[in-house]
Amino acid sequence: MICAMIPILAIVGRPNVGKSTLFNRLSKSKNSLVDDQPGLTRDRLYANIHWEGTPLTIIDTGGFDDVDDPLIHKVKEQVLKAIAEADAILFLVDGRDGLLPGDETIIDLLRRSKKKIYLAVNKIDGSEHEDLQTGFYRLGLKKIFPLSGAHGYGLKELMNEIIREWPKDAAEPDDHEEIRVAILGKPNVGKSSLVNHILGQDRLLVSEIPGTTRDSVDIL
Repeated sequence: MICAMIPILAIVGRPNVGKSTLFNRLSKSKNSLVDDQPGLTRDRLYANIHWEGTPLTIIDTGGFDDVDDPLIHKVKEQVLKAIAEADAILFLVDGRDGLLPGDETIIDLLRRSKKKIYLAVNKIDGSEHEDLQTGFYRLGLKKIFPLSGAHGYGLKELMNEIIREWPKDAAEPDDHEEIRVAILGKPNVGKSSLVNHILGQDRLLVSEIPGTTRDSVDIL
């Protein structure tokens, strides 16, 4: 359940930079599939969390890739929707890969959104590897956060900075008992189309390609 009064943080980045691993650590779940295969996450995934007493909603997004492919284009549309509804953006890059053209494409997009941007260089497992973040200063952001989404290194410093100006008394979803409905079926029978029709919005990717939806998407 998304509460509109809770600040929203969208996690955005290229494919396979560790967005889903970070999402799972923050949400203390395994709701987002994680694998070395790029492009595993396609739909937007949401979780309501607390950090140091501050409630916020986090969004995991698919990898933003500038490839001429119909399915990738749909993933990009989902990322753009997450950016539009977020109050701030956590831009995640891969310290092991270094700065790539795809990162520069994304930062240009994020700047146009006028949203607050936090840049975290992921896959830095300790202070001895923080030199991996140096090249990312070319992106023009004054502050960079070294991070290991897998092991938690640097996470406290990053999240404390993000929530520093956010309200600690934001309204939260009610804890009343809810009826939950799972929509199941064989690949390509129209489950995502049905969900989108019920919601009245393009919440899930729809494609003729079987298996387009990969994660179990919680929509309340």
